[in-house]
Amino acid sequence: MPAIKPTCVRDLKLRVNLADVVGRVVTLRKGGGTRLKGLCPFHNEKTPSFHVDPDKGFYKCFGCGKAGDAITFVRETEQLGFTEAVEALGQRYGIVIEYEEGSGGPSREERSLRQEIFEIHELATEHYHQAFKAATPTGDFMRKYWVEQRRFTPELADEFKIGAAAPIEDGLGAMLLKRRFSEDALRQCGLFFIREGAVLGLNSFKPRFRGRLMIPIRDHQGRVVAFTARQTDLTPEDDPAREAKYVNSPETPIFTKGNLLFNLDRARTAAGEGRPFVMVEGQLDALRCWSVGLKTAIAPQGTSITDTQLVLLRRYHMQVECFFDSDSAGQKAALRFLPMALKAGLEVRFLQLSGQEKVDPDLLFLQRGLAVYAELQRDSLSAMAFACRSLLPQPAGASSEQKSRAAHAVMELIAAAESEVARTEFIAETARLLHLAPAALQRDFQTLTNRQQRQSAARTAATAAPAAAPRSTATVTSEHELLMLCLHFESIGKPLSQILPHDWIDRGYPAGVLLNRFLGEFEHDSWPGRDHLDPLLETPEEKALVASLLFDTPDCDDPLKAAGEGVRQLRTRALEPRLRQIELALANNGADSNSDPISLLKERSEIQRQLRQPLSLPTHI
Repeated sequence: MPAIKPTCVRDLKLRVNLADVVGRVVTLRKGGGTRLKGLCPFHNEKTPSFHVDPDKGFYKCFGCGKAGDAITFVRETEQLGFTEAVEALGQRYGIVIEYEEGSGGPSREERSLRQEIFEIHELATEHYHQAFKAATPTGDFMRKYWVEQRRFTPELADEFKIGAAAPIEDGLGAMLLKRRFSEDALRQCGLFFIREGAVLGLNSFKPRFRGRLMIPIRDHQGRVVAFTARQTDLTPEDDPAREAKYVNSPETPIFTKGNLLFNLDRARTAAGEGRPFVMVEGQLDALRCWSVGLKTAIAPQGTSITDTQLVLLRRYHMQVECFFDSDSAGQKAALRFLPMALKAGLEVRFLQLSGQEKVDPDLLFLQRGLAVYAELQRDSLSAMAFACRSLLPQPAGASSEQKSRAAHAVMELIAAAESEVARTEFIAETARLLHLAPAALQRDFQTLTNRQQRQSAARTAATAAPAAAPRSTATVTSEHELLMLCLHFESIGKPLSQILPHDWIDRGYPAGVLLNRFLGEFEHDSWPGRDHLDPLLETPEEKALVASLLFDTPDCDDPLKAAGEGVRQLRTRALEPRLRQIELALANNGADSNSDPISLLKERSEIQRQLRQPLSLPTHI
């Protein structure tokens, strides 16, 4: 890959507002001072511990410890390499990226595979959309299907870039070949069937999607990453998936089915207090909701909802209304969704219409428009009410055995919730709905959770490795404290490098490795400054540690005194173990030592002298 100039990276960090970068993924609110905070995108949490300091240009999560700058954030959340992340930020914020002399800009061959596949999908989206609008047999059929059979407007097709895949090869492969995308990108983009080992050419391409209505699938940042293709009368008989009503793109380097939700890129900007997300089953259900004005509708890729999708959803808003078809498949999907939603900390309600057994969201909103949404909310069920009604529709006439089985199933759902307050409320509500004694249900629930904890502990013990635990990268040592002082009070670095021997530093920790490296830079007058440390940081772990230290403010009134105390602690740790060894050897008359008593006495005297010697940094630095 071409090397980006360090000066360009520094300029990018200064010009890009970190809050804008993070705000694309995390809903930020004001914290203390100029800091902002929100729910961490890197782990599941209910109370915001993710802090952003736009002035310093760093973020830090006090829950999981993740920290970094704008480039790190893009790399972590979008799974990009360093160069890709810098280029993405440059493109996003209109900053020209400069490369080192002789390396040039990224050529077609040098671009990342992911970036190529993103571009292929954008081109394919436009290609299919133009085919949908074209005055051709395919275009005419698909527009008629869209308007007359699906009852959508042409304007909605334009808004969502709905497309048409012709029943025969229609030039998409030729167009992409002409643009000279890499062979890897063309093979892995998921748009074609290409025989393994076949020479890449027009005859080796076979379109995956033929004779189908094409719905672009975008990630939460609005980038097209895949397609859902709806079967039509144009779908040819030799289509391998001819009988499948919907066919999704296969998983690719930019698309994992369980990691995204359809329409989240748009719905997340509309969701908020009093405006919950509405989870529907399919893309066309979500499009129907959008078309009537319900802008918070989202859909999984099929009914296979995943924990990852729900954690992603919770970044933006914690309230979700589930509105699946009322048939058997839809209700089973809703029951699968419930424990995962509780585990993710989401507040869930289930939309329904009283007196109607069969409800199809697409048809309902088509016939009655947005007005029916208020009625759905009025008749909606809480999480426990939905679970109890699904498991035991008539509790009043149920036997004790039936109630016990239903209660056990509901308790297993409740156990997925992490909040003790929520669990207590759920138990009370369940007892009322199933006509059970609250105290008895609470005791049964405690028995269930105790058993689950014992089973979990047994599994953990059975799989635990006997090896010693690795040294914690978060351990706060004297090296850690001195490293922070060097970063925040850079004038300390040079004198510190002159009084602190390298062999006193424990390089078994990242903080020790960096302190040793940084003091070497100070010692040789080559310290680049804390804003230009990228060339000195060799691993993501080192970058995260420095970002974390720069984000925090040292809690010390006198940095010189704090640095001196840190050096004294390192000296004591380095010399006292050897002093104890010498004392033990002398007590045994040198029997356990390879050195004679005179040498041991001299070494002891020298160590004692060093330990007594005052240590201080210059008062004017």
